[in-house]
Amino acid sequence: MVELFTIFGLGLALGFKHALDADHVAAILSLVSETRSLRRAALYGAFWGIGHTLTLFVVGTVLLLLKWEIPVRMARTFEMLVGAVLVGLGVHVLVRVYREKAHIHWHSHGDVTHIHFHSHRHSAEHDHVHRPLLVGVVHGLAGSGSLTLLVMTTLSSILQGIVFILVFGLGSILGMVLTGAAVGVPFTLTRRLERLHRVVQAVAGGLSIAVGLLMIVEIGFLRSAG
Repeated sequence: MVELFTIFGLGLALGFKHALDADHVAAILSLVSETRSLRRAALYGAFWGIGHTLTLFVVGTVLLLLKWEIPVRMARTFEMLVGAVLVGLGVHVLVRVYREKAHIHWHSHGDVTHIHFHSHRHSAEHDHVHRPLLVGVVHGLAGSGSLTLLVMTTLSSILQGIVFILVFGLGSILGMVLTGAAVGVPFTLTRRLERLHRVVQAVAGGLSIAVGLLMIVEIGFLRSAG
């Protein structure tokens, strides 16, 4: 019994640590750039973790029941998909920053012409929480193979393996809630400083693109070559 508690405690710690992987932080950073609230940022992290855990549970359970392992080539494809998603998230952030930039509109009313500044900052898309859920699902797909292999070589029963996956997922949810709140701090602090806020958002988008491209290059070219 003590050994099981130790294993499950390890699963919780590993899940928490797993949330701090570079690609996960890059993803939540770009997602959180949409909000100026720490509460909302933590919520985004929670939804990412839920999506991540959902995929781990479904795919991991199937693999455990069938005693299958995900082929290396398929696992690399899933990881490259994560890289592509990160690039897409980063591009989305940069496009949004460009659209939100205050710009001048000229208006004419009869013989009178005047100008005013306009921004798309208050678009309704800023409150969507389905995006972090879907991104978490993709990340879970990429990590399910290695986690299942770890479970198979560590635990003696399928039930223990399923519980371990759930505990691991709980750890990742907690980790991403804290990560979301932490990376949300710069966006919260600059929410009243429009120009600086856009700079911080652009940096977040650029980092997401950089991490995504590095993943694609490493997995698609360097690992394949090796």
